[in-house]
Amino acid sequence: MTPALYLLQRGTAALLVPLVFTHLVLIVLAVQGGLTAEEILARTSGSVGWALFYGVFVLAAAIHAGIGLQAILAEWTGLGRRGAAVFGHVFMLVLVVLGLRAVWAVVAA
Repeated sequence: MTPALYLLQRGTAALLVPLVFTHLVLIVLAVQGGLTAEEILARTSGSVGWALFYGVFVLAAAIHAGIGLQAILAEWTGLGRRGAAVFGHVFMLVLVVLGLRAVWAVVAA
């Protein structure tokens, strides 16, 4: 793993800590408050703030996971750095597309 990828993965990990914590707290509060999926969607619909929060969450998670997968594949398989990088980048792109699509569905609902 190059120093730039190492720093990028550690940076996204640092960014994910408060995002994951906030996400989990919100889930607990929603469940304890007895909110239905319909009520949650009504609260998030049209919210730029939630779109930004979860958009950043998706990007950070995708980058972090893609770099991690690349490192694992390079170390544990015979793909080599280039092959592992291709798989890591494709995986990252899939996560970004699916994640941002989910964010759009929740905020635009």
